[in-house]
Amino acid sequence: MSGIRVMLVDDQALLRTSLRTVLSADERIEVTHDVADGGEAIEVVRRHRLDVVLMDVRMPRVDGVAATTEIVRIAPATRVLMLTTFDDDELVVAAVRAGASGYLTKDVRPAALAQAVCDVASGTAALAPGVAATILDLVRRVPARRAAALDGLTPREAEVYGLLARGRSNGEIRAELVLSENTVKTHVRAVLQKLGLRDRVHAVIHAYENGLVGRNDLPG
Repeated sequence: MSGIRVMLVDDQALLRTSLRTVLSADERIEVTHDVADGGEAIEVVRRHRLDVVLMDVRMPRVDGVAATTEIVRIAPATRVLMLTTFDDDELVVAAVRAGASGYLTKDVRPAALAQAVCDVASGTAALAPGVAATILDLVRRVPARRAAALDGLTPREAEVYGLLARGRSNGEIRAELVLSENTVKTHVRAVLQKLGLRDRVHAVIHAYENGLVGRNDLPG
């Protein structure tokens, strides 16, 4: 059985080599491609099935944010994990809005990077320390716009979504609603699919923007 199929995207060849070495040491991960530009990355995604794209933000020609926007459009099942030397609020927000499922800085430890790739592949967001706070601070400054955001969810899915939007883990949801672990995973997956959300970070933002949770309910 093959591992998580990963593509590396960075304009520095030495860094791509280092990343390949680090990630290939994890038996869960298979690095299948590495390219130097966002445009090349888009072409690879058009031709190959990938689980995760590990994407630099700042590159010549097609940058990481623009490439992420297109990759999410043409391959919705492919997750993008941004990796950058910059810890910049505007870049964080742009990456998340483009559809990135995670954002890490390049000083991340090797084991943490490999785990982040696995987390993103499984549908969990991976954010560097402080990045989640940046995103939620942005959300707090955006006026909530109320909508019928729960249309299409079953009553149980709506309960799960309410807890998900408050930052509860699967284990906490399982304990609070007295459900099995598999049932919680099924409900979380259904909620994200029905609402067109890529992961938990986007679920929190969606819930707040639609007035489903208040400022004091937000995690962090």
